[in-house]
Amino acid sequence: MTSSEKAAQPTLYVFFGLIASGKSTLAELFAEQQGFSYYNTDRVRKELAGLAANEHRADEMGQGIYTPAFTEKTYQAMLDRAAQDFQYDAAGVVLDGSYSKATDRHKVCKLAASLGVRLLFLLCACSEQETQRRLALRAQDPDAVSDGRWEILVQQRAKFEQPEELPPPQLSYIDTEAEPEELLRQLRS
Repeated sequence: MTSSEKAAQPTLYVFFGLIASGKSTLAELFAEQQGFSYYNTDRVRKELAGLAANEHRADEMGQGIYTPAFTEKTYQAMLDRAAQDFQYDAAGVVLDGSYSKATDRHKVCKLAASLGVRLLFLLCACSEQETQRRLALRAQDPDAVSDGRWEILVQQRAKFEQPEELPPPQLSYIDTEAEPEELLRQLRS
């Protein structure tokens, strides 16, 4: 497939990775720059719970709005919204979340196949030092949407299923420590 064919084919982009990996910052900028719909699990989860996006929850992993059932509901809502956008001829949709389980990624693959859209997973990562810096900044930001914090990251890291099921054409790795403009330039090429 040529690069112009790729650009013309509707594409579902999934920015995923651990807490504070830079996925949300990059995903939102990319979606905005491309004019694509953007769905973030933190925002959708809180919307489904009837909460303001920046309302912070101290729930532990697996509790409150982070139970497996509520997480499944959140990820399904993301898929439903993406499907609806593609039914209305969207050129691209960006999903942003941890997608830490192979089963959740499989559901995305199944949706993309059923819709006949191109699929690209972008695994975002950064150094532990940068992660700590980002978490410290987030803790001071009253408008931060994510409830992720260090103790949750430790648990998430232990349970994160590496994306070994994804073939190389569908998976790219992004070191998010570069400046956002540089990362966006890399994504466009």
